[in-house]
Amino acid sequence: MNHEWLKLAGVAIVLVGLTLRLRPTVVVVIAGLVSAWIAKLSFVESLSIIGRSFVDNRLMTLFIITLPAIGLMERFGLQVQAGRVIRRVGAASVGRLLILYQCFRVLIGMLGLRLGAGHPTFVRPLTLPMSIAAEEQHRGAELDERDTELIKSANAASENYGNFYGQNLSPIMAGILLVAGVMKGLGYDLSTWRLVLFAIPIATASVVLGTIQFLLLDRRLRRHRERT
Repeated sequence: MNHEWLKLAGVAIVLVGLTLRLRPTVVVVIAGLVSAWIAKLSFVESLSIIGRSFVDNRLMTLFIITLPAIGLMERFGLQVQAGRVIRRVGAASVGRLLILYQCFRVLIGMLGLRLGAGHPTFVRPLTLPMSIAAEEQHRGAELDERDTELIKSANAASENYGNFYGQNLSPIMAGILLVAGVMKGLGYDLSTWRLVLFAIPIATASVVLGTIQFLLLDRRLRRHRERT
């Protein structure tokens, strides 16, 4: 019985490592090696499994290719232009913008498109400066640090909600294929379409809850404007 519990040591290592904010890649590799040692696999076999898993899911790292292009666009004023565009829309607000962006990411996921990692390719160069510009337009002044950080976190949340749950609505996206591959390896013959079916209510709930969160954010920012 004790030996069975030891098999969960890898999970414990991941939880502790992430809690202590250690480097995720190192934590996961160490957890994998410890789990392999408990399962009485040789060191060579352990490295072989880790390497094969990386190769099988290598498409998930292709977003790195987009980083130099995003850097060049930022260097030549992409953020400034994004802010100028949103200032022309009088009805724009942080909450409305983030609701639209979350729905956009869900739609992109449903279509099976992978437009890079959203934080470096969309949030930092586009939605964040647009959100800040929208709030500054209503306030008539620059934002303080507290509100800026609040808007940053909301932008990250919108990206995470839309991208994570949206990609689970397509049978060809990496998340669904990864889950299907793991389940198949465990002996469960589960189709990707069936996984998508179970993901629909979760994705819908994420959009509803995200909408409520971002509307409450608009309300909070509006109250702050009224007090100042």
